[in-house]
Amino acid sequence: MLDKSAAILDCYRPDGGAFRLTEIAARTGLAKTTAFRLCADLVRLGLLDRAGETYRLGGKLFELGSLVPRRQDLREAALPFLQDLFEATHETVHLGVREGYEVVYVERIHGHDALALPSRIGGRLPLTCTGVGKALLAFSDDALIEDVLAQPVPRLSPHSITDPARLRTVIEQIQVSGLAYEEQEAALGVSCIASPVFDGPTAVAALSVAVPRTRFRPAQLAPAVRTAALGLSRVMRGTEMTRDRS
Repeated sequence: MLDKSAAILDCYRPDGGAFRLTEIAARTGLAKTTAFRLCADLVRLGLLDRAGETYRLGGKLFELGSLVPRRQDLREAALPFLQDLFEATHETVHLGVREGYEVVYVERIHGHDALALPSRIGGRLPLTCTGVGKALLAFSDDALIEDVLAQPVPRLSPHSITDPARLRTVIEQIQVSGLAYEEQEAALGVSCIASPVFDGPTAVAALSVAVPRTRFRPAQLAPAVRTAALGLSRVMRGTEMTRDRS
């Protein structure tokens, strides 16, 4: 039953929208009666909310997710740097971490004029289609990079890089410069620049600035992004050393 309940919660990826019972049953492969019984239990536990004929993820999941120690420590350490980066650029800023072959967005700050982006807090996107994802991928271990290049590369827009040879060249350029660029690869009309965050030899996170394509000025944005990432890296290394001594 636990596996089946987890399958129900997992079917809300990647957009977390509301589903009718028949949709949940179809997405999970469960019998409708089983899905109905488990959904009722999940509603009772606060893990799902029911509104009429549809079910949404429950607020308790958000509460539990915010308590994950590693994510919480990272987010709290990153917020001052993200806020500084937003003040310096007045553009949308992101913080993301890697899970498998995807980037998960931990934080996002934007002004009143928010860009129409596929990213959202808690949402996932392919590593290869985003600046944050490419920064994480470039500074992951070699085995992961080879695994990603050996698989079909996802496409989110006509500008997404799907050729493994070209992607390998991009990864090598990021490893040299410490900056990852994304030009309309996740959403049309949007470009971004990202930089990795370290507390060891591999990236534990990455942060980025996303801007409308017409305002994309890498030479102006790069110093601010790099400074924020370096500052957060210093804090993360200090936090790691404090944990090691305790």
